[in-house]
Amino acid sequence: MTDSLETPSHSLAKEYIRLGGKRQVKIDDNKISLRQWDGDPPEAERFWQEKIETLPEESRKQVVDYLPDITEN
Repeated sequence: MTDSLETPSHSLAKEYIRLGGKRQVKIDDNKISLRQWDGDPPEAERFWQEKIETLPEESRKQVVDYLPDITEN
């Protein structure tokens, strides 16, 4: 069940993580970068390439904002 207040960006990030996606966000001095040390499972990688990578840059940044922060591990 999807929360009616959930944004499309949040939904995409949650699905990517549910599929086993391993990308994480690093926020340093308000600069956001994407980190990935381990490869994604094929299903998560395909989802990223088809649903997230194809988004306009600003929309993609909004999805990245919902990924786990590397400092939270």
